[in-house]
Amino acid sequence: MLRLVMPLYRWKEMTWPEVQALEVERTIALLPVGATEAHGPHLPLATDVVIGEAMARAGGERLVEAGWEAVVLPPLAYTAAPFAAGFAGTVSVRPETVIALLVDIAGSVAKLGARALVVCNAHLDPAHIASIYAALERCRAAPALVGLKVIFPDITRKPWALRLSDEFKSGACHAGRYEGSIVMAERPDLVREPLQRELEANPVSLSRAIRDGKRSFAEAGGIQAYFGDPAAATRSEGEETVRQLAGIVADAVSQALGNSADGT
Repeated sequence: MLRLVMPLYRWKEMTWPEVQALEVERTIALLPVGATEAHGPHLPLATDVVIGEAMARAGGERLVEAGWEAVVLPPLAYTAAPFAAGFAGTVSVRPETVIALLVDIAGSVAKLGARALVVCNAHLDPAHIASIYAALERCRAAPALVGLKVIFPDITRKPWALRLSDEFKSGACHAGRYEGSIVMAERPDLVREPLQRELEANPVSLSRAIRDGKRSFAEAGGIQAYFGDPAAATRSEGEETVRQLAGIVADAVSQALGNSADGT
């Protein structure tokens, strides 16, 4: 039977009757999550938000192909960002605020009657990641959310992390080649490319520094708020990474809900 492929919806561009008209049993809401924080001298403060939106958009497109109705929510752009707090422009909020906001967003999506909420996260600060997991626990315990599946494909953990680039897996990936490539693919107008090409590689593993007890970018060896190799970033690598992130979203939903909206 021929199946009509629906468009990918953007929540902020819809009217309330259009949202009300969604086939809620087939609707998956995708929440891009990032931060407003320093990303070297060459990438914008909104880098994580750009990546989270790319992950949600591309993942949503894959879900639409599988028969779901996918809606991309407005991004969460403020969260806990203590590692970057020493740099101008960073906005860091308390983890408790992040937890409450995520639970409240899930509550609104559940009230609509949507099948699932997917957290498309691109911000890797440990305080922030812990906030997401705490929010998931609260969602599971909330009677009003019992009908909503909250899905969080955590790219810092297996199996998802294994799909991403070697730089990402090394842990030296804040505002380096991995993130710079995605921003070049998604928002090249925001990249200070001449400066980016002049930056020396910083091979310090931020993830290892976190395990060693470092508490800020500066303590970890990122005195300009970047780790990795910014000068090696390319648009083509960014496009491929976005495809990988889309696959992660689609496969996480498949694991949680099945292969497609009609059960095939």
